[in-house]
Amino acid sequence: MLQISEELKEAYPGGCIGEVSFKNVNVDNSGVINLNRAKEELMESLRDNYKDYSRVALIQTEPMKNYVTYYKKFKKTYHVLLQLESVILKGKSIPESYPLVMIMFKSELKNLILTAAHDLDRITLPIGVELSRGDERYNLLNGMEKELPAGDMFMEDREGIISSIIYGPDSRTQIDEDTNRVLYTVYAPPGIEGSLINEHLNDIVHYINMVAPQAEMIKMTFHKL
Repeated sequence: MLQISEELKEAYPGGCIGEVSFKNVNVDNSGVINLNRAKEELMESLRDNYKDYSRVALIQTEPMKNYVTYYKKFKKTYHVLLQLESVILKGKSIPESYPLVMIMFKSELKNLILTAAHDLDRITLPIGVELSRGDERYNLLNGMEKELPAGDMFMEDREGIISSIIYGPDSRTQIDEDTNRVLYTVYAPPGIEGSLINEHLNDIVHYINMVAPQAEMIKMTFHKL
């Protein structure tokens, strides 16, 4: 499903790209209740684990330090770090959304691994995983058009870009209440252990099984650059 360019491998040797996809994802109402309960438990756990929070200390740990280093190249702050701080310092929760999107947010906060979620039926395969030149443009989830900076990792199908590290998923392939086939992709800069990516993907599988017991996995793998 993912075709990784040689330019990307040369630019970020040791990085990882992960994917897990499902079909027949019919969300069960009782499963959503369980997911919301698990979300609240995660919020409590994060606030307890980070009660003596220090950004300086956190960004020295894996995988956070690797994302912080990557984002710093583009004069950006890793957005999962900001989301984590909003939970533990401001008492906020994961934003309300469709369950399949909630799974992405929950998994990101639990494992601090950057993830994108897409409606697989809105994607025209194959997906190329590329290194940006700096002139590529696409519409973000909020509808705003953005131009990628040179040197960013991004994914595109036959119709256009579906996500990038710096700006996130696109609007064309976004999940909605009718999504029945879903794709989760993971970006990991160099230095992040493959075992962390594998654990993260397995967490997504667990949450999918929670909300849609009849769902069938299409594929799960991660690729070392």
